[in-house]
This record gives sequence, structure tokens and C-alpha cells, in this order.
Amino acid sequence: MSEQINVVLKNGKKLHFNKGIKLFEIAEYVKQDYRFPIMLAKIGSSFKELCTALNEDVENLEFMDLSHKDGMRVYQRSATFLLIAAAKRVFPGCNILVNHHITGGYFCEFEDQCLCTPESISKIESAMHEIVKEELPITKQILGIEEALDLFEKENRLDKKRLFKYRRTSTVNVYCLDHIKDYFYGYMVTNTRHITLFKLIPYAHGFALQFPNEQNPMQLAEFAPQPKLSEVFRESEKWARIMDVDIVGSLNDIISKGKAEDLIKISEALHEKKIAEIADKILAKKCTKLVLIAGPSSSGKTTFAQRLCIQLRVNGMRPHIISLDDYFVNREHTPRDEFGQYDFEALEAIDVTLFNEHVNKLIQGEEVEIPRFNFVTGQREYKGQCIKLEEEDILVVEGIHGLNEKLSYAIAKENKFKVYISCLTQLNIDYHNRIPTTDTRLMRRMVRDNQYRGTSPERTMEIWASVRRGENKNIFPFQEEADVMFNSVLIYELSVLKQKAEPLLFRIERTSPFYAEAKRMLKFLEYFLTLDTASIPNNSILREFVGGSSFS
Repeated sequence: MSEQINVVLKNGKKLHFNKGIKLFEIAEYVKQDYRFPIMLAKIGSSFKELCTALNEDVENLEFMDLSHKDGMRVYQRSATFLLIAAAKRVFPGCNILVNHHITGGYFCEFEDQCLCTPESISKIESAMHEIVKEELPITKQILGIEEALDLFEKENRLDKKRLFKYRRTSTVNVYCLDHIKDYFYGYMVTNTRHITLFKLIPYAHGFALQFPNEQNPMQLAEFAPQPKLSEVFRESEKWARIMDVDIVGSLNDIISKGKAEDLIKISEALHEKKIAEIADKILAKKCTKLVLIAGPSSSGKTTFAQRLCIQLRVNGMRPHIISLDDYFVNREHTPRDEFGQYDFEALEAIDVTLFNEHVNKLIQGEEVEIPRFNFVTGQREYKGQCIKLEEEDILVVEGIHGLNEKLSYAIAKENKFKVYISCLTQLNIDYHNRIPTTDTRLMRRMVRDNQYRGTSPERTMEIWASVRRGENKNIFPFQEEADVMFNSVLIYELSVLKQKAEPLLFRIERTSPFYAEAKRMLKFLEYFLTLDTASIPNNSILREFVGGSSFS
């Protein structure tokens, strides 16, 4: 008789199985307790792949289905591998480049642009469905680092060879599907039969790989073209490839050769050039009296606004910065969210009527006393700060609702210029593993909040989900309304943030509900060589987060 082990689920339910049972077998046993397909397991504070065998008693076992962010990550990663395997089946020797997130999926390119036709994309999608029907296993091999480097060399995967040249690890996890071997940052499903919902959509110079909707995982995410955002991504990626810093391995090469200072100078000069171009566009739109700047958390809006004002001055304009925070309604009128907490990110938290009244009066040449919001008392106050706009004067307003027409409903369109700023990561781990923009922003915020506000990394992670919900509701739906977009990412910044973020992440204990996420981010940071802050100019957007900024 087989030896038995005891398995206790997180909900307290006790189960008994034969020793050596795989987690995917237990997942099959309990799947009726979950609304959506199970993708991943967690034992205590550590994630476990479903191919994991259990050889001893286990307590506190839980599963993540498609409604969980980590379950969705497993699905997206597995669907990406399915895409790569299908492309190789249809076009042997074909290389797919997985670039960046696009609404509901990933934007991908062919290395050989001649393959970028609707017919080719349709053939690959058909092959993906074939592989799903064949129910092929996705297996994992643990290779020694030298063996893995030899594999990548033979398959001409120099992006992965460059990546692992700098990893302080003795082994590499390599996944296999349909005779294709590849490295992926994170876990996979065990079989292609679990990857049932996807679509390839020809778009721009490549195509979108669409995934299930995160809010309703049984439906495909709706594809919404974002031409302005896509153009910003394309410009950034093109520049990164020209500089040969489009993947982490190439960034590490530059750092190891002592050439990081030149890269920093070029990256910062590119920012300055883009900001100057935006100032020129504002000047060219003769009637502009109000510049509205909006973007998600930790995009660098404050520093961007200050640097834009300098460039506006260069153009002979006199900017006045107004904070949208000063137009908060008094605390007793602040709306609450579904959890009964104050919702400071709701448009209704702003006295929109007063804001429009003041801006219109200023545009008409009247003097206006601008309020100050007292965050201690939760009341708006007037301290005698008066503004009157002369002919060359212009208002600059930074706030999350800047792109929403409801914020500035009473101001004529010809008087407004809208800027969307975000941290759009153009650097990838390698050509099949992208760096999520949200990871860069979370790291920026974690470092900044700890340094300037004494906030623990756990607290930053705790509120991050709420921050993201606010962005999805109040910012992202309006981003294409912008007159211009500015990418605030600096291609070298994760090597700088590593030095600041690692100690904070190591502070998170195993007993914390955020330990698994901290562990994931620490593993991610292992890919990067470290850069100190000495060569970063004091007006850099990065200084807003790591300290030493010349702007208050």
C-alpha cells in the first residue's frame, strides 16, 4: 500500500493522498471550489508550480485561479510560449519578439518583418489551436548554468546567453513544448489544454496576443487600438535598439565595461529633448492658457512639470503651477469607495465647479485667490495667494484627472493642452520576457515612499491594488485624449533602483502576505548589475524617487 501524506487546505479542509501526488492532481480534485481554472498553488508563503510533487505533509495549501493576478501571469506566460512554439512549427527559424503590454494583451513583432502579414498571423493562430487540441505537456528541465549557456548558444539565443552571463545562479529552469526549449521568468501551466482563450490580432508593424479579460477571465479581453501610446512605445523601443540596450544583458554589458555614465547622459538628454519639444508644441498652439498633466502613480509628474516650466520659460512664457490637490472638497464632502474609505482619487473629490470658475476668470485676465488645502484639518483655506495672468502667462496643472474632459468642462478646447506621462518600460529581460511597467512604477513608489514618508514596503504593496484600481478608472481610459505623451522611464533606472529597493524587500518577513510578491521582485532584480546615483543629474526624474533632486 502506498504511503499517505496529509494535506491541509488554507480553508482548514483536511485531505489525504498518496505520497508523490502532483499539485495539478489535487487541483483537479478541488476545482469545484473555484470559479475559474486553477493556474498556480501556494504553500504557506511560497508559490508552487502545479507540476510540483508532494512527498511530505503539507499545511496551508491554496490555489490561484485565473481571477488571481498571479494565476493570470501564469496563463499569459504559458500562452506566450504557445505562440512561440506555434510560430516555429509554421515557420521554422522564425523569431517572435514580445515587446510591451497593449490593451488586453501583449504587442509582438516578427524579427523578420517580411512575415508580418495577416496570412502569416492567421496560420500561427491556427497552429496554436492545433497544439492546444493535441494536449501537449509543458515540462521543466533544471539545467546547470554551463549546459544552459551551451543550449542558448546552439539555438542562437544570444539574448538569453547575455542574460545568464550575469546571473549568480548555478541552475536555470528551461521549459519544453513541442521540441522547443526556452527560458521564462516565472511558472507555466502543465499542459497546453489549459490555454484555451487567446487571439492574434494584426496591429501596426506586428500583432497583439490577446488574453482573457482580467475582470471576467472566461471572456477574451476586448482589443482597443491605442495609436498614440503605441507610437510612444515604438519610438522608445526603436531608440533602445539603436543604442543596443533593449534587453537586460546589453545594459549589464554597458555597466560592466564602465560605460554607464555615457548611457545616463544620453538617456537624460533624450528626456530634455522631448520636454523641449513639448514646450515648443505648447508655444505653437497660440491660444493655450492651461496645460493639464496627468499620469499614473510614480510616473514622475512633479519633476516633469517643473522641467516643462523651465522649457516654457525658455520659449518666453511665464508658467504658474497650480496643484489640483488644493481644489479638494472639504473632508465631510469627500466621497467614499465601496469599502467605506475616503476615495480621494474620485473626480467627485475635486471641487470641479470652483476649479473651472477660477481658471476661466484667469484666462479672462481677472485676478483670482487660489485656495490651499489643509490635509491635517481636511479643509480648504485661503492664505492670500493671488494669481493674475498676463499675455505671456500660462497655467500648469498636474493631477490624475487632467485628461478627463469633465475636469475642465467649462474651458474652451483651444485654451487647453493635455500631456499624458507614464513610465513605459522599453527594456525587456530578453526577447520573450517583458518587464511589466507596473513593476517599475511599484519599485519607484516603494523607494520614494520609504525615503520621504517613512512608509514601509509592506504598506506600499498593501495600497497598490487600490492605486491600480483608481488608475484603471480615472487615468487609463482617457490617455488617448492627450495632445502629447511623454515616456518618463530611464533605460538605466532599474540598476539604480535595485540598490535602494533590495534592502526594503528583504525586510518583508515570511509571515507577511506580501512575502511571495517581495520574493518575486527580488528574483527579478537579480538580473541587473547595480549602479549608484553619483552620475545622475540632480534634475533627473529619477531623483524624485531616489533623492537628491534640485526641485522641491
